[in-house]
Amino acid sequence: MVTHVRAEAQGDERGALLSFLEEQRGGIRRALLGLTPEQAASRPSASELSLSGLLKHVAEVEQAWIARAKGEPPAVRRDESNWHECFRLLGDETVESQLGYWEKVAAETEAFIRSVPSLDDTFPLPNDPWFPPDGRVSMRWLMLHLIRETARHAGHADIIRESLDGKTAFELVAAERGTSWG
Repeated sequence: MVTHVRAEAQGDERGALLSFLEEQRGGIRRALLGLTPEQAASRPSASELSLSGLLKHVAEVEQAWIARAKGEPPAVRRDESNWHECFRLLGDETVESQLGYWEKVAAETEAFIRSVPSLDDTFPLPNDPWFPPDGRVSMRWLMLHLIRETARHAGHADIIRESLDGKTAFELVAAERGTSWG
């Protein structure tokens, strides 16, 4: 499995927020342990969600929010015409390439959050209909939003993985550590 940035809580708020985000990222990465590309892309429920699609989505969403906070456009602009593409691998995209991309995004997130003068600093929300007009949010809000978004999808990943082969989060944590559960 791809190595990843490990944000340690160092007694400060930024470290704690980065650590909580990393913990949720780990849940999604672990859900992919030992799966074939076909298993990672499968949709074992009535939902359109797959593990590889969730991976792509959370990496893309995290990158987009950090870009917005920096005053830059997201790497990929999504709207009604291409929204469905953020939940499935396309072309030469693979689980491995998406894990590598997410690792770079995570490093960028950590560097950015550690560099901002204050978590109280704000940036404008996108001009999308689901956000208030001329709305602004803080860097703290950004981190809490990323934690919430990633945790929500980590829960989806747990359910999908358990539906595929019965493996629970506890078993996957143990497998990642090279031990066994139970």
